[in-house]
Formats: sequence, C-alpha cells, structure tokens
Amino acid sequence: MNKHVKIGLFGFGCVGQGLYDILEKSEGFRAEVSRICVKDRTKARPIDNRYFTFDKDDILEDPEINLVVELINNADEAYDIVTTALKKGKTVVTANKKMLAEHLEELVYLQNKYNTSLLYEASACGSIPIIRNLEEYYDNELLYSVSGIMNGSSNYILSKIFNENLSYHTALKQAQDLGFAETDPTLDVGGFDALNKLCILITHAYGTIVKPEKLFNYGIQNLSDYDIQFAKEKGYKIKLVASVRKIAEKSIAALVIPQFVKKEEYLYNVENEYNGVTVEAAFADRQFFMGKGAGGHPTGSAVLSDISASTYHYRYEYKKLAQHHDITFSNDVYLEVYLRYHQKEEVELLQFKDISEKYSGKHFNYVIGIVYIAKLAAIKEELAGRNIFIAATGNTFQRVEEQKLKQPTEVSLQLT
Repeated sequence: MNKHVKIGLFGFGCVGQGLYDILEKSEGFRAEVSRICVKDRTKARPIDNRYFTFDKDDILEDPEINLVVELINNADEAYDIVTTALKKGKTVVTANKKMLAEHLEELVYLQNKYNTSLLYEASACGSIPIIRNLEEYYDNELLYSVSGIMNGSSNYILSKIFNENLSYHTALKQAQDLGFAETDPTLDVGGFDALNKLCILITHAYGTIVKPEKLFNYGIQNLSDYDIQFAKEKGYKIKLVASVRKIAEKSIAALVIPQFVKKEEYLYNVENEYNGVTVEAAFADRQFFMGKGAGGHPTGSAVLSDISASTYHYRYEYKKLAQHHDITFSNDVYLEVYLRYHQKEEVELLQFKDISEKYSGKHFNYVIGIVYIAKLAAIKEELAGRNIFIAATGNTFQRVEEQKLKQPTEVSLQLT
C-alpha cells in the first residue's frame, strides 16, 4: 500500500533542482517537498524562500518528514545526515556514491537495526536502473562480469576529443560549463567517481563489500595527443571503463582504467554524457544497458524512481549478501596494457611480465604488455603523479596460472 511522502531535501544544486522540477510534473503518487536544507544564504533560487532552511535539524528532527533525500557533494556531511536519518527511522534516498562506497557495510547494518530503508539508484550510472536490476533480476544469476562506462563527465570529454577533435582542456571546460564536471574535476577524470560506483555494484552483483582503496583506478587526466593519434590509427576510441569479473569459483577482480574500444564493441557508440553497462551472466547471457549518466534531470529521474519505490515500502534485500557465497576480492590477476612513457624507469616501474609490442621515437614511446594488477594497485598514487598514460588493450583479466608469455614485436608508426 502506498503512503503519502513528505520530503526533507538536502541540497538544491543541479540534481536537487532537477528532482524538484520532475516532482512538480509527476503524476501517480503523492509526494511533496516540505523543507530544503542548503548552505548558501545569499544565493538566488527559483522557488519560494519559505521552503529553505539552513539548519539540518529542521528536517532530521521533524516527525512529519518521513523521507530524507540527500543530494549534497560533501561525503562526510552526507554520512552524518544519512546515518542520523536512518537512526530516527526515516526512509533515505541518496545519490552520494563516495559516501556509500566508503560506508556501505555500516549502512546495511543500520537499515536492519532500525528497520528502515536506504535507496540509492541515482548513485550509479545516472538514469540506468542498474542497481535495481542486479538486486532483482539477477538475484540468483551466476554473473561472469559487470563492466562499462560509469562516469558521464569523462565520457563527454572523450567523445568530444574523438568525434570533434577538441583538445582535452577544451572538452573539459565544456563539460564543466554544462554542469557535467565539477570545478575540480579530479573525481571524474581521475576515475574515482567510477571506482565508487563500481564498489556499489559489486555488492549487489556478487554479495561482497569491497572498499574503494582496495581497487586499482587510473584516469584520463594524462591523456595526450600521441595517445589519441595512436588510438585513431588503430581504429579505436578510448573510454574510461570500470569492470568487475569473476576469476574463480569464489573470487572476483575489479578495476577502473582507460580502455581501447573497437568498433564492434557496445561501448564504442556510447557517447557524450551517456553511460553504458554490460552484464554477462551464465543463463541470461550478455545484456547491455545505456542511458544518460550525468545531468540534473537524468539523475533526478533515478532519485524519483527511489521515491516512488519508497511509497510501496521497497527496500534492498541485499540478496546475494544474504546468501553468504563468501566471494572474495583479489588483485592477483594480469592485464594487457598500453603504456606511453618518457623514461625507461617508467617502464621498469610497472614491472611488465611480458612485452608484446614496443615503439621508441623522438617524442613518443610506448610498450604493450602484461602487468600485474596487484603491483599497479600498490603504486597507484605514484603512477597518477607521473606524466605517463596507461590504457587497457581490451583483453580480459588473466589469472596467474593462465598467463602466457609472448615475444616482443618492434613496430613502426607514422606518429608525429
């Protein structure tokens, strides 16, 4: 049976305004925004000032507000708001993927202890209902992998680079002007946003909780004209791809890394702020989901879906987590990567197990070979600080016992 929802909203930025807009035009269930908590007292806003408060307790302590919607950027403040609301027995909807990825185990515990619900479809892949599908449709499926483009900002930048020949910095500025990327774009272009989303999806896909710091993530901020030209001459595009794959009966591996994508692959045609996710399963085979991953209305639509579900007392059952499959996370895998470098020591830093292709020129050098993901994870901060670029070739993870060596090939390219 549905219920009348009185919403206390935290944040009235791009997504918050998008949600308010959508609620005003939605039909089919009763939901009203009672109060909106914001920080900036001087900012002009498009709705009546009577809705706004600057004290979070005006929402958290109000017994008539039965749904808290958290849409702020600060993960620490979001954690405080969400945990307080859950402890007071309020249903909570959030889009804060960093807060969720870092505290998911505790948040699952609080939902059970206080018999309430935390919904967060908008935290991963914008308008794509990927969490609900993993939770409901694939609840008893044997999943081989979940992978795809999970950050609309970085995909917008890469699309403009490859389709319109814009420079990285021009494309980034466009993404910021459109509200797809923050003033400090590190979370997006550094692969951290996709990393947090991936951790959330891992819990629903495999029933295990993995902290973000355990995974290797590498972004696109060091992408150069040489890397772009290399990809184009090969007929590839570069996409920032997050993926988790089952590598053994009780083990999974996962990472976020730029990847060379071929024309015949689904992700090749996922452009601009769109996200695309492929789920490979034993029985359902391969299924592909695509939708807008950034912007106020697409993300707001996912928040709306959670609000609607809450009126019917929906909650995640964390079915695979409850099934106790004892799936463990491991970085004990190899991956074939491209490395553009300047100094020989940068090749040595990655400790290639095998190099299958290499090129040396006056301004540009690269190698393609097999690297150990556990090694990359251990030095990822150092890698991010160097003027190099790493991208996966598209070949899947190899377990240690499957890894085979090849002889390196010298190549000659017309790169300038």
